[in-house]
Amino acid sequence: MKGEGGDPAARVFAANERVNQLLIEQLAPAVWRAKGPGKVRTVAAIFSHMHNVRCKWVRLNAPHLSVPEQLRRGESTVEETRAALGESGAKCVEMIQEALGGRISKFRRDGWAKPWPVGIAMVCYMVSHEAHHRGQVCMLAHQLGFPVGDEVTSRMWAWERLWREGK
Repeated sequence: MKGEGGDPAARVFAANERVNQLLIEQLAPAVWRAKGPGKVRTVAAIFSHMHNVRCKWVRLNAPHLSVPEQLRRGESTVEETRAALGESGAKCVEMIQEALGGRISKFRRDGWAKPWPVGIAMVCYMVSHEAHHRGQVCMLAHQLGFPVGDEVTSRMWAWERLWREGK
């Protein structure tokens, strides 16, 4: 991912994006648009939401980086979503580097919320938002009869390796 060098916090977000890509590539194709029990988003809609929130973060905090195009909720293909997440992930890495380098002074996570000082809390918020949604995806895949296997979940938890190796 472009811009992975530099600040360790930016490298952590890049590793977070690699976890997203790993999960998407390992999901059964039947899960992508399948309706789960109750009133829940599809996997496609969850990943679209993640990308679109990243676009909002870039728009609110670093619009000079050129904001990626948003996805239509749940209508994109696996390939389109993976490419969009790759692009928005790279923009978030750049945004984090600029914020921690002093170019951005406040983190606006939403238009209605009070801004936060930039720093590790900002990165923790961004990563925890995405981890929450990855958990939803794993649960939904399980409920639909396509559980994510132990090998994949073990790789998703291999943060140190992902962070160190850039893979």
